[in-house]
This record gives sequence, structure tokens and C-alpha cells, in this order.
Amino acid sequence: NAAVNPYYGPLSGIPDDAFSKVLDVNIRSNLWLVNRVAPGMAEKGKGSIVIISSIAGLTGSRVLGAYGISKAADMSLARNLALEWGKQGIRANCIAPGLVKTDFAKALWDNPDTLAGALKSSPLNMIGEPEDIAGAALLLGSDAGRFITGTTIVVDGGATIGGE
Repeated sequence: NAAVNPYYGPLSGIPDDAFSKVLDVNIRSNLWLVNRVAPGMAEKGKGSIVIISSIAGLTGSRVLGAYGISKAADMSLARNLALEWGKQGIRANCIAPGLVKTDFAKALWDNPDTLAGALKSSPLNMIGEPEDIAGAALLLGSDAGRFITGTTIVVDGGATIGGE
């Protein structure tokens, strides 16, 4: 997956090319990759597909709507891939990270006001580290996750459960 969001603003003003780019990078590229690797996994009788989505796919946004739409579609893609490839021993799942300390999200966690808001909404009073997402990916990609398919694991420190 590539972390990209070429448009920040309301859906009512999004240019077609910007919307297409968001969908191409965040959805179509996942499907293309799966279509390249799943047949080989099927030949081996097992495999695990892990798509990185976002909690933006679970919520609405006045300025990141296109991104959120694409991430919700990734969750649906994982469910459909799980159904399509499950009989061949292939599992498909999504991880929906919250705010994570990455270069992609630096504008959010590097801003003291935004960071304070994120910390306030987190029951754990923290933002994620890349290792937190890696842990979920390791679970899903290993035999420890052999009975998990077609679902989205939210890794957001509890930010989406509500509260303050």
C-alpha cells in the first residue's frame, strides 16, 4: 500500500482526476497486486493478504472524504477477496490504523493542537507507532491468525470507540 492523499477538501469540490487518483492508488492498486499474487498462493494452498486501510474508512470527514471512501472500499475489498479465495486457503484482511507517527501523518502529529486532540480522544493517551501496525500485520500473516479472514482489525488506541 502507498500512503497518498492528493486532495484535501470537500467532496463537492474535488476534481475528477484527483478523485480517480485516490481510488487508483488506494483501491485499484490493491486489486491489481492481489490478482498478481493470489494465483501463486492458491497453487500452494495457502496465503494471507493484508490490506492497510484507515480509520478514515469508518468515519466521515468534511475534508478527507475521498480518502475515507477509498479506505472503506479497501475493507470491502478484503471481505470480497476472503470469499473469493478462501476455498483455496487464502485469507484476506484489513488493518485500519488510527493516527500513527509516520512521515505521511507528520502534519497531524507534529502540530501540537492536533496532537493534543488526538491524545484526548485516545483512551490510551497515545498515538501509534509503526511497530503497532506491524504487530497486527504479523498476526494476520502468521499461523496465529489462521482463523481470521474477511475482517478489519482497528489499531487506533481506542480512538474510534467514542468518549471525550
